[in-house]
Amino acid sequence: MSRPTRRGRARSATDHEIRQTARALLVADGPEAVTLRAIARELGITAPALYRYYGSRDDLLAHLRLDIVGDLGDELAGEVAELAEDDGAVQLFALCRGFRHWALTHTREFTLVFASPTGQVGSAPSSAATLSRADEPFGRIFLTTAGHLLATHDLDTPADEAVPAELRDDLTAYRGELLSVLSESGLDFPAEKLDLGTTYLMIQFWARIYGHVTLEVFGNYPIPVTKPDVLFDAMLADLAREIGVLPR
Repeated sequence: MSRPTRRGRARSATDHEIRQTARALLVADGPEAVTLRAIARELGITAPALYRYYGSRDDLLAHLRLDIVGDLGDELAGEVAELAEDDGAVQLFALCRGFRHWALTHTREFTLVFASPTGQVGSAPSSAATLSRADEPFGRIFLTTAGHLLATHDLDTPADEAVPAELRDDLTAYRGELLSVLSESGLDFPAEKLDLGTTYLMIQFWARIYGHVTLEVFGNYPIPVTKPDVLFDAMLADLAREIGVLPR
């Protein structure tokens, strides 16, 4: 493999500095503060010079999202690795608590990645609030941990017939992506355990976790909550009972 040229190393260093600056602006002042003009001002260069690296602000934000998701995935993967000797339920619920903790301590990064429009809405491929990007670091660690639970427990999952007929085509397509991620993870996972009912359950599980965390991050609980940790753990316990495992 050839070594990067001096020019290539300089370009890579500048690109890294651009992203670091963009992230610092995000953390300090929120997503609206991340503009090419503001980054250029911080770096002491002209805004047009940034177009040699990113074609637009949206292009830069897309790369910044990937950086943040990568860091989140690495952090949560490390936490799960520390629980390697525990069963899948312990790992999955620890992952949920880790995600909540990260969101509450990285609120502006959470806002950019999980609560900002990306040009499309709903469950479109670019929607940041879904797990449709199962191959990204956060989606991969979440799905792999859930797969470990599925592989080691007989869960209470809906029958295929209980899944709304209008959703079955979407879930069938998503099931194929999930199986691909689980296979690439090296997990010995029996494909027959991931039927439509189980896929539907996984989507509902994520929606509950994501919705709860989002309400907490933005202070939108319908009532004041003095002990939010207790409320979150109670929700996890409800989920555990619903899928047929002991609360962890």
